[in-house]
Amino acid sequence: MPQWSTFDIEMMSLAISLAEKGRYTTRPNPNVGCVMVVDGKIIGQGFHIKAGGPHAEIHALQDVEARQLQHLLPKATAYVTLEPCSHFGRTPPCAKALIEANVARVVVSQMDANPQVSGNGIRMLEAAGIKVDVGLLTESASKLNIGFMKRMTTGFPEVTVKLAASIDGKTALSNGVSKWITGPEARADVQKLRARHCALVTGVETILADDPSLNVRYEQLGCLTDKLSFEDVKQPLRVVLDSRARLTSNFKLFSIETPILLVSCVDYPTKVSQEFNNHVSCITIGANADGRVDLHALFSYLGKQCNSVLIEAGACLAGSVIQNNLADNLYLYQAMKILGSHGRNLMQLDDYQTMEQIPDVELVDSRRVGADQRMIFNLNSPAS
Repeated sequence: MPQWSTFDIEMMSLAISLAEKGRYTTRPNPNVGCVMVVDGKIIGQGFHIKAGGPHAEIHALQDVEARQLQHLLPKATAYVTLEPCSHFGRTPPCAKALIEANVARVVVSQMDANPQVSGNGIRMLEAAGIKVDVGLLTESASKLNIGFMKRMTTGFPEVTVKLAASIDGKTALSNGVSKWITGPEARADVQKLRARHCALVTGVETILADDPSLNVRYEQLGCLTDKLSFEDVKQPLRVVLDSRARLTSNFKLFSIETPILLVSCVDYPTKVSQEFNNHVSCITIGANADGRVDLHALFSYLGKQCNSVLIEAGACLAGSVIQNNLADNLYLYQAMKILGSHGRNLMQLDDYQTMEQIPDVELVDSRRVGADQRMIFNLNSPAS
């Protein structure tokens, strides 16, 4: 392991801060930042802005050129939060660009789990005579791309369940009334959460009961609108689990022309499917023992294109995701309200008989959001 200087740490910290700027726009690509340095001075910097556009290293090299400092590149160190790519995708390989720029050294925080890269970028750089050091602030950099790394290594996306409940653990009154449990600040926070995810999953019962749009509402993003234009915000893929193909095109979510995926266990009637517009796709997935969409198969399918999936659903689907150990995180917005013992429960779970059966839950963050409390939990499989 290299001996990192204080300056190395400072520059990689800057690269990580740059990478964070792309957290709402790069998916399904990873968030990456890059800083070019010569003799203790920054000569260029950049971050990956959106999929299909230049990667962080290219933006940094373009910044060097804009400053007319290309002649310094043979002495430059490039600090990059993720291993430079080595393959041709929608853009040429960044490792090749760094080689052509003739940089002297590349410091990489984290290896890329993408099997098309996975060490190849580093080998390309070293074969060209460039010194490569790996492992600086890896823990911090890894938090930038948890979903991407999980998808690359397992084929499954990172899954987050979002719930809102009263302090007595209820999501609605016994008659189904739930508007609004939480305050406007918590609801705005959920919009930011949606904007960070590749897909938003709900169940058909939520559509039938509430007729939601399930989109990111730009006007509720608060200070993010100072940094992101309306066009910059990527709407998540809206996924509805409709095992018996009951939906028709007259629900509100279909009027917004961003991608929708309807997942059923049987085909939609031809008359109904013909009414869906081009932004609506339908797939059939096998049913589980309860006749509902098999969640393992669903997340395997979504893992082909999605780094992260947000579950916004009722007690049955939310409980099933957690019950099947498919959830990585739980966001719980707790309102300072009491809805009573006959209110609707937060999750529908098995009747656990031993403490060993219950999920392992770790609280990683808790803070006030307006009048409500937001708690973030890591979820793990039950102890064996």
